Amino acid sequence: MAQSKGTMKKPIYLDYNATTPLDPEVIAAMRPFLEEEFGNPSSTHWYGIGPKRALLKAREQVAALLHCDPQEVIFTSGGTESNNHAIRGIVLANRDKGNHIITCQTEHPAVLEVCRYLEERGFDITFLPVDEYGLVAVSAVEAGITPQTIMITIMHANNEVGTVQPVDEIAELARARGIVFHTDAAQSLGKMPVQVDSLGVDMLSVAGHKLYAPKGVGALYVRKGKALEKFMFGAGQEMGKRAGTENMLEIVGLGKACEIALRDLERNMRHMKAMRDMLHDGLQSRLQEIRLNGHPRKRLPNTLSLSFRGLEANRILEEIGLDVAASAGAACHSDSVEISHVLGAMHVPLEWAKGTLRFTTGRMTTETEIIEAVGAIVKGIEVCRNEYR
Repeated sequence: MAQSKGTMKKPIYLDYNATTPLDPEVIAAMRPFLEEEFGNPSSTHWYGIGPKRALLKAREQVAALLHCDPQEVIFTSGGTESNNHAIRGIVLANRDKGNHIITCQTEHPAVLEVCRYLEERGFDITFLPVDEYGLVAVSAVEAGITPQTIMITIMHANNEVGTVQPVDEIAELARARGIVFHTDAAQSLGKMPVQVDSLGVDMLSVAGHKLYAPKGVGALYVRKGKALEKFMFGAGQEMGKRAGTENMLEIVGLGKACEIALRDLERNMRHMKAMRDMLHDGLQSRLQEIRLNGHPRKRLPNTLSLSFRGLEANRILEEIGLDVAASAGAACHSDSVEISHVLGAMHVPLEWAKGTLRFTTGRMTTETEIIEAVGAIVKGIEVCRNEYR
């Protein structure tokens, strides 16, 4: 008799770049806003006092992690909204200065699709290529700048392969030319130091659910003095840039998550990297024809993108799915193979790219889980290879 879902042993979770579980401290911080603190932070009476204070505190917590002024933090519904607001907000506010935007081929769709939307409406977009490691060349950014360039948007770290871009160098180029620079830091925040003053960026996107906070909340850092079109019209919330009563439950959660990320950053970085490297070493020692994607050093400490030559990612996931939760870098259909745009931009050969999996570790990952995961993945790969012999 088959076990019910509730009694089955859960697969080992190695997909932290997709989303993270809520930190217990985050849940505890949010609970009063489910049970007691229902007031509107804009209300001037007693019931608005607690939420108003919590809103101010959360803004300070996010600002502390980013190393910026709290008034430079705008709360949003997540990373996608933050990217949309940053790009559309800047170009619409500065269209009289030019119509050229520079971005990169390996950006998240929340950036690429906005740029394509603007391209259809008369903006000139440069989609820069990357090298075999997923790195964009600073010299290519410089060569792409024209008198019409009003914005550069390059992600801090790639969600698929983990490659960390030279954001500080690109920001310096942009600043010297009076060009607004935005970075999508959804994947890097909480995994490595992300401080807006050292990076030199003008705008930076945050996604709560990559940071052990809830889904549906995020933030956008906007440097003081940068003109930005409103995202929504209404009352004056979020410094007049995003109208609507604040999502207090999740904003409190994001604030607490940022506080924890800052407090435990060094420890979490070491742990995630140790778990990632343990997984990589275990698989590499027991399997042949395995390839690492992304930069071997300039990479998020938790991200491991591996290709298994000649295999299909979806088939591997089918085989290991009851034991390990991971992501595919390619989707194989009956008559075609759909490679991720990131692997395509990196020119990963098809025989490798179609068998790409992304494993990402997190704070909760244990050594026991990694040992079990290695065994399950090796077994799954061997089954799949036997099918092709």
